[in-house]
Amino acid sequence: MSYGRLIPVTVHFDDLDALGLLHNARYPLLVERAWTELWQEKGVRFDGDWSAAGDACNAVRELRIGYEAPVTRAGAYAVHLWLERLGRTGLTYGFRLCSADGAVTYARGSRVLVRLDATTLRPAPWSEAFRDGARELLRPDA
Repeated sequence: MSYGRLIPVTVHFDDLDALGLLHNARYPLLVERAWTELWQEKGVRFDGDWSAAGDACNAVRELRIGYEAPVTRAGAYAVHLWLERLGRTGLTYGFRLCSADGAVTYARGSRVLVRLDATTLRPAPWSEAFRDGARELLRPDA
């Protein structure tokens, strides 16, 4: 992995379905938790006040996910996150749910986020501080 960040996540027993497989709805949840952790490390967080949320005031426009191999047990895994595109008011990030070392991919996808103005809920530009932190996540060939 030469780009992005690998964020550790945990699959719990109750994340598994009746067949003992990670339930399909849990994959995006694990990705969301990893994304939130990554940005909280960079000081971007939502503390309950949308007008003070800044860059944390954003919404998902699109989510795509493909499942490549089943997760068959609880334990330590990781989410590999990177940016495919950083626009003025939106971004597209790629992700993989993978083994803790990043070697095995279980699912991969992308998600489009739009930064919103807290008052109007219309697209708003990312701050320069956010853009600076985001640039280090850009995939080199993006």
